[in-house]
Amino acid sequence: MMGIEGVVALIIGAALGVFIMTLISKNRLQQLKQMQQEEINGFLNQQIELNKALAISNEKSDNLANRMDQLDRQLEKERELKHEAEKLLVSRDSELINLKQRLEEEKKNLEAIQERSRVEFENVAHRILKQQTADFTITSQKGLQDILTPLRERIQDFEKKVDLTYEKGLKDQSDLKAELLKIYDLSVTLDKDAKNLTNALKSDSKRQGNWGEIILERVLERSGLIKDQEYYLQFSTKNEQGAIMRPDVVIRLPEDKHLVIDSKVSLTAYTEYVSAEEEHLRSKKLREHLDSIRRHIKELSEKRYDQLLGINSPDFVLMFMPVEPAFALAVQADHELFNYAWHERVVIVSPTTLLATLRTVSSIWKFEKQNQNALEIADRGGKLYDKFASFVNDLENIGQNIEKAEKAYQEAHKKLISGSGNLIRQVEQIKIMGVTTKKSLPETLINEADE
Repeated sequence: MMGIEGVVALIIGAALGVFIMTLISKNRLQQLKQMQQEEINGFLNQQIELNKALAISNEKSDNLANRMDQLDRQLEKERELKHEAEKLLVSRDSELINLKQRLEEEKKNLEAIQERSRVEFENVAHRILKQQTADFTITSQKGLQDILTPLRERIQDFEKKVDLTYEKGLKDQSDLKAELLKIYDLSVTLDKDAKNLTNALKSDSKRQGNWGEIILERVLERSGLIKDQEYYLQFSTKNEQGAIMRPDVVIRLPEDKHLVIDSKVSLTAYTEYVSAEEEHLRSKKLREHLDSIRRHIKELSEKRYDQLLGINSPDFVLMFMPVEPAFALAVQADHELFNYAWHERVVIVSPTTLLATLRTVSSIWKFEKQNQNALEIADRGGKLYDKFASFVNDLENIGQNIEKAEKAYQEAHKKLISGSGNLIRQVEQIKIMGVTTKKSLPETLINEADE
């Protein structure tokens, strides 16, 4: 019995040991779990801090990226403007080369005409001199000199006009090239002026309109066109209904044609777009900017300036936008803007493109005046040639009359001294017979007479 109790006691002791060990293990495990949870909480707190730092870093990165995008867009605009200016200069250089070649050809043609006229004149003069007789009197020579002197003066005047026209053509080419090189610098200056006034004008539509007209007038002053001759400000006329209309500018072209220019300023939405930092706000202001331009196009189209009385204009009008970046932004953002404007009979121009257009018009006027001078020279040359031909005919008639007079003289001279019954011998025989005379015939004439 004691053996069984001992075993039972042993089992109970073992069970108590296991139970105690289990309690100890649970406490230990609980402590480990608590320590692990604390470490996990620490890691989570660190992760939260890292996430906050990462969010701040991402925000800064986004801001930098947006700023870089803005700078890239601005740089791209500047590159496009420079590229357009370079293309324009290349085009104008090509036109200058062609014009110079044409002037060279015209000079050669005029020189050839001048040379032919000189040769013909020398040939005619040579024939006239050969036809003159030894008995051509001093009076006749003076009369010929009186005829030749005005003709010589006319020929010299013609040569001077030809040389003057050629020199003026070369000078106009040089002036045109120099002016074209100034276009880009001038457009940059206008752009800076526009930016400086933007903030002062963006809240006042009336002042915006007045300022746009001032910029337009500055472009006109630098275009080479003559005010009140080749362009007119605030030109007043009437439409078909009798209402008074005043377009900002009317450009006069050769052949009594015209171009109409009207200034339209859209600054409010554009300035808000530039100053906006949030992308959704920039997108909204860009749409408002484009809508404003389209409204201006529609309003300008409805005025139908091409149908005004006293204006012979093509079926479109030039809409001037004085702020170059606002113009560039609209064109880049709305690729259909030009097509829409053209459909409404409107062509959008900026200071740079308008200045280039007006310089071209100024060049057209210069060449038109040169052509008029060339036509006048040709007309005078034709009249001079007709006068010269008439002069040659008169000289031919003089020569023929001289020949007839000489033949008549020779016939009379023969009767005077030739033959047995010539007049000299007969009158001398009468004298010998005792006729009283006070004068005598020349001895040389008596000696020449046949006996």
